[in-house]
Amino acid sequence: MRYIKEQWQNKIKLDPKLGLFLILFFGIARFLLLLNPNQTTSYGLVLLLFLAMIIAPIVLLTDKGKVAIGYNRPKNHFKVFTSFLYGIVASSIIFFLGHLIYKDSMSNWFVYIAHTYESNLAGMTPENKFNLFITYALIGMTFSPIGEELLYRGIIHRCFSYRYDNNQASIITNVAYAITYLAQFGIVFIDNQWQFLFLPALLWVFLMYLTGRLFYTFREKTGSIFGAIFGHAGFNFAMLFYIFYVIL
Repeated sequence: MRYIKEQWQNKIKLDPKLGLFLILFFGIARFLLLLNPNQTTSYGLVLLLFLAMIIAPIVLLTDKGKVAIGYNRPKNHFKVFTSFLYGIVASSIIFFLGHLIYKDSMSNWFVYIAHTYESNLAGMTPENKFNLFITYALIGMTFSPIGEELLYRGIIHRCFSYRYDNNQASIITNVAYAITYLAQFGIVFIDNQWQFLFLPALLWVFLMYLTGRLFYTFREKTGSIFGAIFGHAGFNFAMLFYIFYVIL
């Protein structure tokens, strides 16, 4: 069964070697680009990287390959919708946990992420806040969820399930996924200097690992990568709601 397009068949296949390459290529690039907004508050290049993640399966995979990574019609559309709601719940738990432990300090992951938005939102007023929130929410519910899910819970997971069972493949995939989130929080730029918040970062990475595993569960329950995408979209929607209406 051919999963890779003909022009790539002599070079790659959906196996752990390709999975490791994708983890390193996109992981390092994403890590470096996500560190940049912490210092410059510019997210343009990050969006281009998410776009590259979206394009990757189109460039590499045949129609059968796309089905193999879960790019197919969901078995249960209601479960896709509930995945969105569960994503909101997961994001809310992580928000309240951060507030409970770290209050409004920069050791709180959502507070720090909100800090990276402040320069871009300098002109925000009560009159335009809703429009800005909708703009950020639409971007946050599309680029990142589609790109990351197609890459991590899609192609990379399928590469490792070539050799390991699905649970082991999910562990490998989501450890790699969670580590890249150190660039979003953990390695921080505060008061014009870089810092590493060891214990908050460790907890954040663990929470991102659990979140990735949750997105994989959504994929399995719906029989489609769209379950993971909608769960991720719900997570980002809630995160941005808390940033705009609670933190900022």
